[in-house]
Amino acid sequence: MSSSDSKPASPAQGYAGDVTPEQAAAWVAAGEAVMVDVRSDAEREWVGFVPGAVGLAWKQWPGMALNPVFDEGLRAAVPQGKKAVLLCRSGVRSIAAAKRATELGVEAYNILEGFEGDADEHGHRGAKGGWRLRGLPWKQN
Repeated sequence: MSSSDSKPASPAQGYAGDVTPEQAAAWVAAGEAVMVDVRSDAEREWVGFVPGAVGLAWKQWPGMALNPVFDEGLRAAVPQGKKAVLLCRSGVRSIAAAKRATELGVEAYNILEGFEGDADEHGHRGAKGGWRLRGLPWKQN
């Protein structure tokens, strides 16, 4: 069993499944998947980003309108036969994007917890899960 097979995806409705941040990182490192960060350009710029991830907003600030070139961008970013692992702030927008990717014929997975994780009792993110908290690679401008 390879490292990429060690943690199967959790089943999901309308897309290939949910994976942990660590599993997504393993698939990307093994060349099996392309990470697509569906947060807005502003979020990636100000909050932080994953080196090597394709930045392709699902919704764009201001107004959080759907990105009219999402489909085209996703097709260009994910080669045929590769998985897409989709990352957002907390794992909500990435589910919607994974469903759309599936409709486009892409094997798409949502990354659980997103980049910043769930909000704590004070409404703050960054202390309850997420790509960043788990110590996976990221940078900030």
